[in-house]
Amino acid sequence: MHPTEFRIPFNKPALVGPELEYIRQAIAAGQLAGNGLFTKRCQEFFESEYTIHRALLTHSGTAALEMAALLLNLQPGDEVIVPSFTFTSTANAFVLRGVRVVFADSSPTHPNVDVSRLASLITPRTRAVVPVHYAGVACDMAALAALAQAHSLAIVEDAAQAVESYYHQQRLGTFGCLSAFSFHETKNLIAGEGGLLAINDPALARRAEIIWEKGTNRAAFYRGETARYQWVDVGSSFLPSEMTAAYLWAQLEQRQVLQQRRLAQWRQYAEALAPLQALGVELPIIPDYAQQHNGHIFYLICRTAAEQQALLAYLHQLGILAVFHYQTLHDSPYYQAQHDGRPLPHAHRYATQLVRLPLYFDLSAAEQAYVIDAVLAFYQR
Repeated sequence: MHPTEFRIPFNKPALVGPELEYIRQAIAAGQLAGNGLFTKRCQEFFESEYTIHRALLTHSGTAALEMAALLLNLQPGDEVIVPSFTFTSTANAFVLRGVRVVFADSSPTHPNVDVSRLASLITPRTRAVVPVHYAGVACDMAALAALAQAHSLAIVEDAAQAVESYYHQQRLGTFGCLSAFSFHETKNLIAGEGGLLAINDPALARRAEIIWEKGTNRAAFYRGETARYQWVDVGSSFLPSEMTAAYLWAQLEQRQVLQQRRLAQWRQYAEALAPLQALGVELPIIPDYAQQHNGHIFYLICRTAAEQQALLAYLHQLGILAVFHYQTLHDSPYYQAQHDGRPLPHAHRYATQLVRLPLYFDLSAAEQAYVIDAVLAFYQR
């Protein structure tokens, strides 16, 4: 079945406020190429609400990660530690710079990276570590920060799934010297495609703006700080259009409504499916330091890989598009020959046994009940 043929899709992009009106306003303003009124509003929101030194909207979370790799001045031969259970963008941003990616295993209790095992991966060539806050649930940032400080490593947070999530009382995306958010249509707050680079180290802010503007000092020129704008560094076209920013601004205005609905749905899944744990099926474990998560993904971990495939097939037959998630990067067709051969059993387990259930703003109570009943029925057969 094609995804559009399912009775209950995995995701539906949310339209909750004046998104279309703001897009119309962007068109009427006569500036669609980016860095206009709506871009500035979005950036100022994150700088103010998240206490980010400088926030730059990008056309994707991938672009934000690629900017981060450029800003670290990474060279061929440098090493960056990345979890294996993540999307290709997390690693690819650094591979594009000629960096050797060293893949880390997940925790035995959560798909996030196992911070306790990272020290053994650090060498004199290690320059950075990239934690991914899977499902909007924080990594152990205190332990990670202590490790990074002891070895003089940069932290680049892949916070693609973590908008509006916290580590204790501090927002995710504010720990790393650089952090990347995503506003892809599957995220909690969306712009279709879109992302944001958070620059938390003031020393990187000016160069980030230059890289963001195709390697030119155009932003400084528009502020009247230079007589002309010129090519002064490497860079690329990282800005989104104003239509993207306009859609995102409407979502930011409605973020509390979006978050309340999503968290309510997440909690409903957790409560209704709790009996499965007695059968050995795992549900999300939320550490004490990550209690303020954003409910981005609700998943369960099947007892075997065969059970994962059987559950997915069963739900698909009932018109429910449940899905697996990342395939491990360390043994991917592209990187397998470059991996050092270490087995990463926990990452492999999540890749072969994790199932994500539909979770989106327009999912009705009746539809969610249908999904829950279907999952329970599978395990009662």
